[in-house]
Amino acid sequence: MKPDAKFAHLRRVSHWKLYLLILLVAFGIIFVLSLNLGFAPIPFSDILKILSKQVPFLNNLIDSSGVNSTYEVIISQIRLPRVICGALVGAALATAGVTYQGIFRNPMADPYVIGASTGASVGSALVLVLGIGISILGVNTLQIFAFAGSLITILLVYTMSRVGSKVPVTTLLLTGIAVSLFQNAIVTYLKTVATDKILHGLTFWLIGSLSTTENWDKVFAILPFVIVGAAISYLYSRDLNILALGEDQAQHLGVEIEKVKRILLVSGALMTAAAVSISGLIGFVGLIIPHLTRILIGPDHRLLLPTSAIVGASFLVICDALSRVIMGSGEAPVGIITAFAGAPFFIYLLRRKRKGYMV
Repeated sequence: MKPDAKFAHLRRVSHWKLYLLILLVAFGIIFVLSLNLGFAPIPFSDILKILSKQVPFLNNLIDSSGVNSTYEVIISQIRLPRVICGALVGAALATAGVTYQGIFRNPMADPYVIGASTGASVGSALVLVLGIGISILGVNTLQIFAFAGSLITILLVYTMSRVGSKVPVTTLLLTGIAVSLFQNAIVTYLKTVATDKILHGLTFWLIGSLSTTENWDKVFAILPFVIVGAAISYLYSRDLNILALGEDQAQHLGVEIEKVKRILLVSGALMTAAAVSISGLIGFVGLIIPHLTRILIGPDHRLLLPTSAIVGASFLVICDALSRVIMGSGEAPVGIITAFAGAPFFIYLLRRKRKGYMV
């Protein structure tokens, strides 16, 4: 590495540490503020006391006595798991978005474009409509079918896109869009045969909502999959950086391109399926967040992946908080909020060519 390039890299890492600190503090503030929003406003002093009970070392530093027992139930058993689930879903979708954009070298690639999300939605919709109820090693039916649908879709798209020994990026994206349209037709059919009771829940779920995540079971259901998927993506962050130079150049530098693609496609499917299984289809997080974070800290995936996870978590927690207050006594699906933010941004990307990406 040349001296100028080395110093530039050190400055970028130094700035990233500062940005990371700011983003972590901002996330903490957003997290606490979101716990205050709902039908019953709770004083921040009580929120901090209740939170201190959840963290062993803070319990000794903060006097948590005198807290209303009703407030404690609302925060610890309803709002806290929901906010944590929102953060995990946002982090998962953002990380999957970074991973897919890195593989395809295209800022418009996200879990929805290649069919990972719609595959998960087909699997989950089947469970809801058919009323299937099983559990394997503590993993519930919805998660099993969501991951199976997502993974099968990814493998199908990957296989159909293969040209000889290679999988061209453009072909993969177009195949993903075509398969997604077909899967949307399947979900539409399932809605037509569903009972009125199931249809209401299915429609609300397909729009994207965190209203069913107000229990700790959902947190434990998604947490391991997000951690594993994000860890796999981060382990291959160097390969993603090299892939940005182009597949031919990456191959000359020793990257096993097709192997890396397969592994990262599966890791993205794992995170997407975990998110979809508890929140439904929440769009545009995997599109907006990676792009904004890349503008902030640059294209280095070693920095981009963890930063996008934090920004994605913060973004979805904010959107969920808005969904709880925007309609007064009711609640709007969080997918509507993300769509209002994401649709104009997608149009912006279509109108602008980004250097270094294949559009």
